Amino acid sequence: MVDLTIGTLAAQAGVGVETVRFYQRKGLLAVPARAGGIRRYSTADVERIRFIKRAQAAGFTLSEIAELIALDAGEDRARARELAGSRIAALDEKIEELKQARASLARLARECSEAGQGPCPIIASFE
Repeated sequence: MVDLTIGTLAAQAGVGVETVRFYQRKGLLAVPARAGGIRRYSTADVERIRFIKRAQAAGFTLSEIAELIALDAGEDRARARELAGSRIAALDEKIEELKQARASLARLARECSEAGQGPCPIIASFE
């Protein structure tokens, strides 16, 4: 179906109109020709925006998403796996950093509850 205005497209995709325009400027979404002075979008455009949002949620950058979109057209599974592998490695690194931050904060919270007087170890650690 090709009969969605930019506002309807944005609403169905769960984004704002400015997000649609941003994706167009980044080359992630085509800018349709005007028909009667109004650009008309399709349900495929809704799916493209949803794809972009899901890929962003998985941690892909916009340039990586653009590459994934191009790979989809060319069916280059090896490169898609390579991109996914690098995202997994980055996520694993971030998870490890978060685990360390959690352990440090838990230690500080214990110290704070054990220390009766003086400065709070949590606040002191951030100074």
